[in-house]
Amino acid sequence: MRRHRNVKIVATLGPASNDYAMIRKLVEAGADVFRLNMSHGDHAEIKVRHEIIRQVEKDLNSPIGILADLQGPKLRVGVFANDEGVDLIPGADFRLDLSDEPGDVNRVQLPHTEIFDALEPGAHLLVNDGKIKLRVKDCGAKFANCEVIVGGVISNRKGVNVPDVTLPLAALSPKDLKDLEFVCELGVDWLALSFVQRAADVEEARKLCNGRAAILSKIEKPNAVKAFDEILAVSDGIMVARGDLGVELPVQNVPPIQKRLIRECRAAAKPVIVATQMLESMIDSPMPTRAEVSDVATAIYEGTDAIMLSAESAAGSYPVEAVTTMSNVAAEVEADPAYTDVIEATRRTSGKTVADGIVSAAREIAETTDVKAICCFTQSGTTAALVARERPRVPIVAMTSAIEIARRLCLTWGTNCVVTGNVTRFKEAVIAAVRAAKSEDLADESDMVVVTAGVPFNTPGTTNILRVAPCSEKLIFASDAD
Repeated sequence: MRRHRNVKIVATLGPASNDYAMIRKLVEAGADVFRLNMSHGDHAEIKVRHEIIRQVEKDLNSPIGILADLQGPKLRVGVFANDEGVDLIPGADFRLDLSDEPGDVNRVQLPHTEIFDALEPGAHLLVNDGKIKLRVKDCGAKFANCEVIVGGVISNRKGVNVPDVTLPLAALSPKDLKDLEFVCELGVDWLALSFVQRAADVEEARKLCNGRAAILSKIEKPNAVKAFDEILAVSDGIMVARGDLGVELPVQNVPPIQKRLIRECRAAAKPVIVATQMLESMIDSPMPTRAEVSDVATAIYEGTDAIMLSAESAAGSYPVEAVTTMSNVAAEVEADPAYTDVIEATRRTSGKTVADGIVSAAREIAETTDVKAICCFTQSGTTAALVARERPRVPIVAMTSAIEIARRLCLTWGTNCVVTGNVTRFKEAVIAAVRAAKSEDLADESDMVVVTAGVPFNTPGTTNILRVAPCSEKLIFASDAD
């Protein structure tokens, strides 16, 4: 299904969007990738949703990407006496320890020795999405005596964030390990990794995936921001998870971080998703706020590959309207001449390979002649990602013989993914490209397209040839191109 926009839309599935009719409506409204949140739903429910997506894909004859989002370690306090919360007053003392005795106004259990091992005096702990802020006065292997900096009601099993230290915790919990194996065997295209603090967290997940899914690292902790270059180098994609970032960092720090991460991902030719609270009011309202629309537009102007809906499509009352709104905002922004100016002003050359030169030349030719599309053959998806990094003004047709690669590319800016048969000669590639451009309604008999490919064919990383081809097959056969 051809989109009249370049940015991609990720929609989270949940109770409001778990049947065939709704999932198909979401695709028709503009969803390119579906997120399966492993924090909610058991394996049987996840499998059913996966099967429905693949059925919709088959019925619409268009690749659909699936992203499984692992929960990650969850750090929570224990329970309080009579299951009643207590009100913490600023300036008061409050103790966290390992005792399983019910909590009170003076203390509560924190059943995570890893936190105590990492804490130092002066470190901060954030409870209940940052609503309560504690500062460590002194600590040991089994306790932390704190001062309440920002008070409020604390109750059973509220989440704890520790922004100031690197926790000696693996990004993959025992639950995550089971979920990872399950979704990889199921056949998801992307695996989103939570609680990433260092490159080693990503490398561990990659070994376990063993090529069965691409790895997308969620940047949601201050330490991940600090180690971003190393994390990006070992990841296939990035998610800017603004919700947790806004808890662990001052909220005013998040916008410049978002901008920097998007630019770094684009330079590396790796897709980036901007996520969390993009159209939050549409959980209960058919119309977004003006501020939310501006937030979505800002991410698009910054050059993100994809924008994501969470509860809006998973549990909200208006999932189709939320996807439609995102799609409409994207189309309007991309039609703005200022969008092209911003995108081209932020283009960076980050490689000196033959493939880098080919895709750069393809963009320049497309923008200085009356070429209608750039058609690239890609075995691993790398060539299509390089073309997308250029952010050309004409559509990108990504052709591959592997449906798995077409599905992964559903997350990459501007790609219209087409599954083709194997080709062995460049003339066959040109003919296939022309047919794909015409079938996607991007060109007709009188037009031209740019074709890039690698010789020998079906070998990843060999992009080394470019041709400006007429869309008339008679002209192609009449030429001596081979």
